[in-house]
Amino acid sequence: MFHHDDPRRMTSSDAPLHVVLVEDDTALRDATTQALMLEGADVVAFQDAHSALAALSEEHPGIVVTDIRMPGMDGLAFFARLRDIDPELPVILTTGHGDIAMAVEALKNGAADFLTKPYSSADLIRAVRVASGRRALALENRRLREELGRSAGSAIIGTSSAAQKLRSVIEAVARSEIDIVLTGEAGTGKSFAARLIHDLGPRRTRPFVTIDAEVLTHEDAELLLFGRDPGAGLSRTGLAERANGGTLFLDGIDAVTGQLRTRLMALLEKRNVLPIGADRARPLNLRIIIARHPGADENGADLHADTLEHKLGAISIALPPLAARREDIPEIFRHFVIQHARELGQETRTIGEAQWRHVQTHAWPGNLHELNGYARAFMLGLTDLDSGPAADGGQRSLQQILADFECTVLADALRQCRGDVTRLQDMLQTPRKTIYDKLARHNLRPGDFRQG
Repeated sequence: MFHHDDPRRMTSSDAPLHVVLVEDDTALRDATTQALMLEGADVVAFQDAHSALAALSEEHPGIVVTDIRMPGMDGLAFFARLRDIDPELPVILTTGHGDIAMAVEALKNGAADFLTKPYSSADLIRAVRVASGRRALALENRRLREELGRSAGSAIIGTSSAAQKLRSVIEAVARSEIDIVLTGEAGTGKSFAARLIHDLGPRRTRPFVTIDAEVLTHEDAELLLFGRDPGAGLSRTGLAERANGGTLFLDGIDAVTGQLRTRLMALLEKRNVLPIGADRARPLNLRIIIARHPGADENGADLHADTLEHKLGAISIALPPLAARREDIPEIFRHFVIQHARELGQETRTIGEAQWRHVQTHAWPGNLHELNGYARAFMLGLTDLDSGPAADGGQRSLQQILADFECTVLADALRQCRGDVTRLQDMLQTPRKTIYDKLARHNLRPGDFRQG
């Protein structure tokens, strides 16, 4: 049945393989189990999908290998149920030649891989290893998100009053199930805020699905959004249904027009989806977060922000532009530089006077997105500002530039001293009363720096 032509064996340095195998053919099930166990895999085998479902949860550390043609619940229906449990759970489908078209369609809907019978043990192990690596990465990312989800304090950087207010608002709304409308200029972090609200909330282990302007303006937007019922041809699970149980984030809703707008509004209000060719709508359990740009064209009253908030019972959160939190810019820039240094596998470059001058004086109309791009360019050595200050520097007074620089120096020193004012006084060689006056002037509180 199998040709054991892959000489590789699992070593102690390899990640453990955990496989749930579903195969109704007894001989093939036993042979497949043996081949996987010879590679050191932990295998739990079932003869039908219903039995396997009872043993699976979103905490399953491994993957699923399942046949498509099975009595009762077939492999595709089983796959759909698994996506409801955990959309990040890798599923490998095994199929005969006659089912390849269905397997390819399942790949489009998120299946990890498919193998055509008869397949060799080498092909099986190779697919299992790749899928298991993907699973390990997904679980590690989930763990990191849960650590992040304990507080918004480590995610929203800055000590300005705007940053503090945004932190407290996001922490408050995240714990609820209320729908959210995020407003703000381009680049203020609406996508990041939406994900943070999801990760801080009770749905953090469930799907987070983004529908952006690229999807909403696509020629197959209805298929992508609502899916297609098996009765209408090759089935496809729409993005809205993939978010079931979790959060649906709509970014670019102002781009929606015509019939698609009507169907999308019905989905948001009724919390159900009618796939193409389906006889009846399917109920959805969703939290809705919508991102909108101030002054965007609403394409009609139905999509006006106030109307949306009223129909959804949503609350609106305005994300401040960088211009409203200039004292946070140096710290945010430093954070971006460290991030890019890690991504590039490099040491953090020294931030020179010219770069600091640009950071302090530039208007940053692109907000966080523009600042992040500049930080990456800096780490790549693509910034050359030695010729003078930024073009827009002259729009700000010398007094304001000096005040911003003083704020940066104080914040850096507070960070090094972990908020200890006595150490700060010694470091800056400045009288204690002067220190407190300057801290008050720049709204810097030593307590905000005592956690490093």
